Amino acid sequence: MSLRVAVQMDPLESINIAGDSSFALMLAAQDRGHEVWHYDVSTLAWESDGTPAGKITAHAAPVTVKPVKGDHFSAGERRRVDLARDIDVVLMRQDPPFHLGYISAAFLLDRLKGTTLVINDPREVVNAPEKMFVLDYARFMPPTMIARHLDDLKAFQREHGSIVVKPLHGNGGKAIFRLDADGTNLSALSEVFDKTWPEPHMLQPFLPEVSEGDKRIVLVDGKFAGAINRFPGEGEFRSNLAQGGHAEAATLTPREEEICAAMGPELKKRGLVFVGIDVIGGKWLTEINVTSPTGIVAIDKFNGTDTAGRIWDAIERRHADQ
Repeated sequence: MSLRVAVQMDPLESINIAGDSSFALMLAAQDRGHEVWHYDVSTLAWESDGTPAGKITAHAAPVTVKPVKGDHFSAGERRRVDLARDIDVVLMRQDPPFHLGYISAAFLLDRLKGTTLVINDPREVVNAPEKMFVLDYARFMPPTMIARHLDDLKAFQREHGSIVVKPLHGNGGKAIFRLDADGTNLSALSEVFDKTWPEPHMLQPFLPEVSEGDKRIVLVDGKFAGAINRFPGEGEFRSNLAQGGHAEAATLTPREEEICAAMGPELKKRGLVFVGIDVIGGKWLTEINVTSPTGIVAIDKFNGTDTAGRIWDAIERRHADQ
């Protein structure tokens, strides 16, 4: 059955097709005969129409995509589309940060429940911020503190020595700092964080195991689908590919298999179809990415798999069952 698919994501002109997971999902949808549309989240709107759900629209254009750098898409005329009436599946794929604008869009899309399937489930995305949802699996995490008061931050640093400080709702490895064991600059960094973000900050010990890799593991409908091991670039401790890291093929350690088995049923229950988790040194769970996970292009390159196809298998099953 051909589906009408709308992808809520950043402008197509700006993506790097060589590694973009959203683009891979669009290609896979098109290959299956689905009709693909694109819209920017800034055009999402709700208005009353006398029904309980109201009318939810976006200014969308039909697109054709192809894996040709510099000529990777063509778009038809953009028009206002009724997401309940004209669309079967919405992929919520705009990049974080996870702020009130992101949350507001998710709440609007949640009103499509019962008419249009939204992946990942928008209400559950709101309920599962990357660095907060992971607390449900604290037994797999390194020592961690989420706090804002400087005395608490200093106490954690004194206990653990060299630490890493992260914004609670950051993404892509941005604004992650490593501080030496003597605590130099902790007060100054705390001041900058306090002025930049209203949330508490996440602190963890610096894990030397990062030299063994920061593994991105993808789960599809709660099942392991593939993994890559990411290594920091020269002069870096962050292994995110967006920060200059490089990737290699990877398999799971017994501990990582245990982590996947522990969370898989809950991910499926919540409608979190496409999830990426990050594990350092084969044992330390650091994040559960549900907003706009990445990594499937590299995973498929190294493993000869079709993760985008597997995601679409899960989406099509859910659409048929709703």
